[in-house]
Amino acid sequence: MQAIQLQWIDYTILVAYVAFVIGIGWTLARYMKTSSDFLTSARSIPTWVTGLAFISANLGALELVGMAASGAKYGISTAHFYWVGAIPAMIFLAVFMMPFYYGSKARSVPEYLKMRFDERVRALNSVAFAVMTIFASGISMNALAKLLHSLLGWDYNVALWISSGVVLLYVLKGGLTSAIYTEVLQFFMIVLGFAPVVYLGLKDVGGWHAMNHSLQAVALNPSAIYLNPSTNFAANAWTSAWQPVLAGPAHNPMGVDWFAMIFGLGFVLSFGYWCTNFLVVQRAMAAKNMTAARNTPLVAAVPKMFFPFLVIVPGMIAAALTTLPDKGYRIPPPVISQASYDKAAAIVENASPADAAATVTSVGDALGKKVDAEKITSLVAANAATKLSNADIQKGLYNSVAENDYDGVILSLVKKYCPPGLLGLALTALLASFMSGMAGNVTAFNTVFTYDLYQAYFAPGRSDRHYFLTGKVITVVGIGLSIGAAYFASMYNNCMDIIQLVFGFVNAPLFATFLLGMFWKRTTGTGAFIGLFCGIGGSALFHSMTIAQGNLPGLKGGYVKVLSVFPSEMAQNFWLAAFAFIVCLSLTLVISLATSRTKTDAELKGLVYSLTPKIVDNNIPVYQKPAVVGVVLLIVCVILNLIFW
Repeated sequence: MQAIQLQWIDYTILVAYVAFVIGIGWTLARYMKTSSDFLTSARSIPTWVTGLAFISANLGALELVGMAASGAKYGISTAHFYWVGAIPAMIFLAVFMMPFYYGSKARSVPEYLKMRFDERVRALNSVAFAVMTIFASGISMNALAKLLHSLLGWDYNVALWISSGVVLLYVLKGGLTSAIYTEVLQFFMIVLGFAPVVYLGLKDVGGWHAMNHSLQAVALNPSAIYLNPSTNFAANAWTSAWQPVLAGPAHNPMGVDWFAMIFGLGFVLSFGYWCTNFLVVQRAMAAKNMTAARNTPLVAAVPKMFFPFLVIVPGMIAAALTTLPDKGYRIPPPVISQASYDKAAAIVENASPADAAATVTSVGDALGKKVDAEKITSLVAANAATKLSNADIQKGLYNSVAENDYDGVILSLVKKYCPPGLLGLALTALLASFMSGMAGNVTAFNTVFTYDLYQAYFAPGRSDRHYFLTGKVITVVGIGLSIGAAYFASMYNNCMDIIQLVFGFVNAPLFATFLLGMFWKRTTGTGAFIGLFCGIGGSALFHSMTIAQGNLPGLKGGYVKVLSVFPSEMAQNFWLAAFAFIVCLSLTLVISLATSRTKTDAELKGLVYSLTPKIVDNNIPVYQKPAVVGVVLLIVCVILNLIFW
């Protein structure tokens, strides 16, 4: 992808946004007097703000880049991450779990675990969560650095460090409050920046029905665009949400069946993320009262339900465009250095059509990627017939790389469709999404590390000022660790694949711990600790013995022994999550029955459902009652599933 030149209006929009978010941090700095102000916002923020921040904290690279990537790679079935894998869990959080989180006065999810179980469970979850947030933040950083490299030609490393510095500036000054208010701004920037891209893309492919027709061609011959090279699917594989999944793993590009989709994603990963992930729960816990806290996930669920049309459809448009030769579009290949392109171009310039096979091998080695032999052969023949310019040869090399970097889909569409002004707006929307994901994870990390690790185990009983300053130091440390995670994330071609893997390791077993702890008073601290520890260990064991089709044993799995091969990395992640959940649930259940309770019913009041007085919503309007609103949202969600069945 060739770099583009921004016009003055694009730079104006971009610089104004960056200056504004840094200004928010500077403005709020005067109100940051205590560690509570900096790390938890002192529970003072209204519902509409926490609701939009709740969704915006999740609206980072995972959402915009990852969902567009998955839209191209898997089609409309990616919408299950919303209609199966988000909305039901968000409603459950609002109705059943927020009363425990908010009512217990816990400052974090690990602190709730300490109150419910003991220090061992708190420590284990704190460490696991800290690692997860670092990886999630790193994924956002990696995506942003790729964006600036692909669109503007900035060096990946320079882009990574500069973007990290901007986030550090406003989080370091304004803490969680700064992150929440900038997340609200980022929400509106994302909608304004990407709605035009979806509209222009659909118009270019001929509308919704024309796009679906083109995607049928993709399903019937996915190898033409280097997707699932050994498999052909039914015509509706990219355009139907449920029929290919119900037909079985071999009939959909995601490679999952209904059980993996409903249990692995819809129950384990979904509830594990939305109900136990402190990144999002922290936004609701910053609300001004119990009603506001319970309504926060419900406010977020309304736009969340319709976000597939903003973030998944662009990926489907990209896949459709590849079947239309007159559009001159391909899904971007992985990022390849200019030096590698120059080396490969020199090979093509000096190659003879008679040595086509050797040339194909040499070009593939020079680029470090799989290449399309037919396209390389044609390029060599064209150069032999009429001497091609270096630019034409490099363009041919770009189109001959037989691998896709799905994370580059949304960037390529922004470049294709956005004129000056609109380009600046779309670029700012991308910047906003990455910064919100990065800042959300860093603020969650510094709270958990400061309160649940540093204060609890390393420096108890210090002054509030000491913890306030520690929180700031840990913010800097978190940014630094996230940069390291960004380099690891750059090894994956779809950030959705790696983030779901991370969630499977951490959130899946943790949800089993919460499920038993909140709804079964007999659950013991020993059972919870051993179950959670073995659940995380079970994730590692499962990952070490399984792999996705097309991957080699290593960081992506199978590094001990390959016992099972899954059709896709996403299918591997879903089954890993299900395995980790079952291991943790089973062990926690058995060990709890075999060990004695250490907490009385009185101590568990407000922490366990059966021992806690139920909240009565008689004195609030019907539209503010979580149970009523939740039922309405579920009905709308079912209707969306039926429409795209």
